Amino acid sequence: MSHHPPGGSLNVNAPAPVRKVLDALDRLSRLDGWLGALCLVLLTSLMLAEVVLRAVSGIIPWMPHSIPVAWEWSSYLMAATFTFGAAMTLRAGGHIRVTLLLGRASPGMKRLLEFSAALVGFLFTVFLAYAMVRFTWASIDRGQTSIASGTPLWPPQAVVTFGIVLLASQFLARLIQAMFGLPLEDPRMRVGNVAE
Repeated sequence: MSHHPPGGSLNVNAPAPVRKVLDALDRLSRLDGWLGALCLVLLTSLMLAEVVLRAVSGIIPWMPHSIPVAWEWSSYLMAATFTFGAAMTLRAGGHIRVTLLLGRASPGMKRLLEFSAALVGFLFTVFLAYAMVRFTWASIDRGQTSIASGTPLWPPQAVVTFGIVLLASQFLARLIQAMFGLPLEDPRMRVGNVAE
């Protein structure tokens, strides 16, 4: 196994054009993680603002009792958090997996199983991304808005769609990495555990 510098590419053994694509997809996965974290911060801030407003409105009678869009927008932010975090989580090896077969398989069989799982994941997420693009476009075309707040529905749908497209691209990268025998996961993207 070759040693890679801490900031170096894990795709160094791939042909140059393939390495460039894989490294670009790794950068997109990092962006994906940061966008997910941003959505989580916004979600937390919105919920805290709602709680503070309710508490303050009990003391100051003229203050509104809530933020009318808080629950609706928090659901959009939660969906965005999940979809934006998915690609980086896949690259970091953080998704839940059943490794019973992988643990007992030969290296060749292990790569075949990883390739097959990545192919299934890629096909599924491409289908899901296609369906979400159509769903979002229909919302734009019809001018759909939320009944509760009048918020146009296409922006949160587009955000979720973008997160799914990023996950599909990471499954494609995993498929290519399995094909070339490259590392499938980047431990540098993992979050340290509580003990660290």
